[in-house]
Amino acid sequence: MFTGLIEHLGTVSSIVVNEGGCTLTIANTAEILSDCHIGDSIAVNGACLTVTEFSEKEEGGWFKVWLANETLERTDLGERKVGDQLNLERAMGAHVRFGGHFVQAHVDGTATIVDRFPDGDSLRLTFQLLEPTPERPSLLPYLIPKGYVTVDGASLTLTGVNDADRTFSVMLIQHTQQKITLSKKAVGAKVNIEVDMIGKYVQKSVAAALGGGGDEGLRSLIEKVVKDVLKKEASS
Repeated sequence: MFTGLIEHLGTVSSIVVNEGGCTLTIANTAEILSDCHIGDSIAVNGACLTVTEFSEKEEGGWFKVWLANETLERTDLGERKVGDQLNLERAMGAHVRFGGHFVQAHVDGTATIVDRFPDGDSLRLTFQLLEPTPERPSLLPYLIPKGYVTVDGASLTLTGVNDADRTFSVMLIQHTQQKITLSKKAVGAKVNIEVDMIGKYVQKSVAAALGGGGDEGLRSLIEKVVKDVLKKEASS
């Protein structure tokens, strides 16, 4: 489990690709390796990855992770290049104060930056989600203004959602801009998205309680309930 509060920015120092995926080496990471063990989980740009090798002292500290093809397909990590910076967060300890929100670091999909502009010291960003498909359902039902979303592993508050355009917006204060990579990404760049897992559980529970399945089934059932209520009110 993670919080979405980025601890450190690491740098891609090596990428070794083969048919099954690739090995990523992330350098300049000594700051988060003091309590590291082989097999530990570290969220890398919002994707939970397993440490396969590390050194706290060599060359400023580095660790390696394996990216399976599934991870490369679902995230932006397959597009990273040597020299790119990555958002890093260690798994949350049971003894620490909880900030951010509940983050699994299981990326639900990607979005593209379609607008960015300064607002005083802050930076406003708008993202567009991919067209939904049967294999890739829409993430919009889980996005609400002032709700949570994880972008490249960073827990952020939604400032706006436009279902018609498949877009949502966030605002980065100056402190956040300095701590994560998102402020450096340009329009057209891809980002990793994880929606609030509590919203996913609520939707599934409601759909099960109403006897429906999927977004369309849930929507039709809710519409039927609303129509029945209105009909009863009109006749009373």
